[in-house]
Amino acid sequence: MRVLDSHLHLWDPSVLDYPWLEGPLRARFAAEEIAGTIGEVGDERGFVFVQADCLEAQYLDEIDWVTSLAEQVGVRGIVAGARLDRGAATVRHLDAFAERPLVVGVRHLLQGEPVGFAATPAFRAGAAALAERGLTFDACVRGEGQLRDVIRLAAEMPELRIVLDHLGKPAVGTAATPSLPSAEWANALTALAAHSQVFCKLSGLPAEARGSWSAEQTEPFFDVALEAFGPERLMVGSDWPVSAVTASGWNSGADAALDAGAIGAWADAVASWAASRAVDVDAILWSNAERFYRLS
Repeated sequence: MRVLDSHLHLWDPSVLDYPWLEGPLRARFAAEEIAGTIGEVGDERGFVFVQADCLEAQYLDEIDWVTSLAEQVGVRGIVAGARLDRGAATVRHLDAFAERPLVVGVRHLLQGEPVGFAATPAFRAGAAALAERGLTFDACVRGEGQLRDVIRLAAEMPELRIVLDHLGKPAVGTAATPSLPSAEWANALTALAAHSQVFCKLSGLPAEARGSWSAEQTEPFFDVALEAFGPERLMVGSDWPVSAVTASGWNSGADAALDAGAIGAWADAVASWAASRAVDVDAILWSNAERFYRLS
């Protein structure tokens, strides 16, 4: 089984600054740390690094640091941090990617912005500059209001290739008390999928369950995504190490351990679900991400 993990984070607080880190995540997660968890994934593997929300002034430094680890870790592409609402400064920032060939896309974290932000002229100008350079946009949002913003963005900018991170972060409950997909979320996901340039990552649900998740719990959400996007626009992503925090980790703070096998466990759960639905497992585990990010 080959796995191209579309959503990997790496960070080292001794190298760059990450104001949001706390608890068990406020530690180094880089080449040595990932070595113990990727062995279970399969003989052939690769990763797409997604920006880890370091300080804005360090966005280019983050690219350079990850590039220095890329061969050792297996990073095939980088989704870089960028503010798309900075006007001329955004353009200069995107132009700096030309000297950094691993950069394949950008993530401006929308989940921390107010509803409607993605429709502002400043953001739209930056998104247009992104599309002009053939770079993708990772949309990380929470709630149906922000999902509707991404739907509008996709409708009004069909030239911008978008991938939805973490299925839009629906409420999933926990393994013991799972939630079913809400009608509002399912309807928004279906509306977003109507735009053919939009893909979706099967990722992030363990973090939404605060570390207490089961394969059975996630399958209703995968089924909605499959019905909406089809098997040709879904891709697996581990969201490591954020989604590797165990349930005890969420409750116990800095002393809690992370699940060393989280990457393999998530890939196995997605692969088993895809096989049970008789869809192309390799497409979801490899080729869709490769095609979306133009890595071949």
